[in-house]
Amino acid sequence: MGDYGKVVTGNTPPTKDIENYENGTYLWASPADLGTIKSITETKTMLSAQGFSKTRTLPKGSVLVTCIGSTIGKAGMATKEMSTNQQINSIVVNDNNDNEFVYYAIQSAFPRYLSSIAVQAVPIISKSAFEMLPNKRPCLQEQKKIGKFLSLLDERIATQNKIIEDLKKLKSAIIEKVFCSPNQKNPMCRIEGFEQALSTYKMSDFSSRIATKNKDSKCSLVLTIAAQYGLVNQESFFNKSVASENLTGYYLLHKGEFAYNRSYSAGYDWGAVKRLDNYDEGVLSTLYICFKINETIVDSDYLTYYFESTKWHRGLSDIAGEGARNHGLLNVSITDYFNTKHRFPVIEEQKAIAKMLNTITEKERKATLLGECYQKQKQYLLRQMFI
Repeated sequence: MGDYGKVVTGNTPPTKDIENYENGTYLWASPADLGTIKSITETKTMLSAQGFSKTRTLPKGSVLVTCIGSTIGKAGMATKEMSTNQQINSIVVNDNNDNEFVYYAIQSAFPRYLSSIAVQAVPIISKSAFEMLPNKRPCLQEQKKIGKFLSLLDERIATQNKIIEDLKKLKSAIIEKVFCSPNQKNPMCRIEGFEQALSTYKMSDFSSRIATKNKDSKCSLVLTIAAQYGLVNQESFFNKSVASENLTGYYLLHKGEFAYNRSYSAGYDWGAVKRLDNYDEGVLSTLYICFKINETIVDSDYLTYYFESTKWHRGLSDIAGEGARNHGLLNVSITDYFNTKHRFPVIEEQKAIAKMLNTITEKERKATLLGECYQKQKQYLLRQMFI
């Protein structure tokens, strides 16, 4: 690895001297700043001119690699003069090599390097060991072609990630606009084109509790709520089984029905309610409140988005009481849950809103699949183009 250029191990300016960090404008990377994107344009901690003068500076184009800790192998590239802490070894690439190629060569080879590290509580590669890591390299001209090609692919991945993030933000903004608290004097939805008056319902008016048990353990698919993914296979999500061996006491849920974990915590993940979409049926522990809805009153898709809004989560938090909010735990009784009040427009308007949000959700799904394809293509090329 030392043939690529000079290896520099970072250092940390004295933290006791606040002037080393106060009003900092100089990039100073730690492992937390590497691995998400290639180009390092900002860092979580910035140094003042005084602090920066006490570090080992790196020129633009240097390749940074975490060499200690759980994120060992994560890399990045300096976009301007900067420095790092001591957990990072950096290569100041010499004129005989292309820095883009070096970045991708390290990405490709690091899994192989890690397999040769002795098993220890904290994985570490010293500077001397890092310099001796083997890596075959073609001539500079070929390096430049490979580096340029993979760099263009990374740029496309970054663009795709931005598209996905923008779609998520758009959907979230519309959800908040649709479900925000209406003006008390004029109870109308606040989104143009959907101006029907709202009607108030109790949860029990449009839903009924499911308490059917999994008789004779007929169903063996145990589900859990994952806030970002919905109702998912518990064993696959946790990478282990955490369910009881006897599933006869679990609730049996069918496709299109809903579940709410009444002992769910973590800020606005409180009260996560998800619809079973990916399986025909599954079972959940009795910690959940399971229910089905009357679709003549509430559209199922509309309700799914309603359960994502902060209005829903804040309402449940108010029911749970201040003590629950302060301790980060939500435990709403079944009676209180079905007595919660909600304001919805007429069913036709609900369907129109749901259709609009479904269109964005489908675009997000397709954009995500395309992003995953780009990532797989990159990983394939990293395996094939480097030895």
